[in-house]
Amino acid sequence: SVLPSPTPPGLPDRFRMFRSCEWEVLERSLNILQASDFYWGPLSVGEAHAKLQQEPVGTYLVRDSSQGNCLFSLSVRMPTGPVSLRISFQEGYFRLKNWFSDCVVQLLELVVAGTRNNPLHFDEMGGTPLV
Repeated sequence: SVLPSPTPPGLPDRFRMFRSCEWEVLERSLNILQASDFYWGPLSVGEAHAKLQQEPVGTYLVRDSSQGNCLFSLSVRMPTGPVSLRISFQEGYFRLKNWFSDCVVQLLELVVAGTRNNPLHFDEMGGTPLV
């Protein structure tokens, strides 16, 4: 399930400089992401984890990353508690582990579909598989 956001935020102004082709990908993806129910914008990791703590396992949200080298983070309620994973943006593609797409929402759809049969393992999750 997803933890819906309270209101769609405006376009973030904290992003680094991008080539025009990258900015077009980013802007299109942001518009789609902002129309989703799970984008929370500038939410800290602590706030995200607090919101997810009482939610069912598998509930997730996307937020702006507090790391300067990443644009977004995926925060997920795992059996051991909430964890956050960085979504990188390189050469016009959003990346999470082995998956990539030019749209954050499409990337998440790929990850959800792909982890049904092949769970992901991240060091940040202490060996707990992401399904």
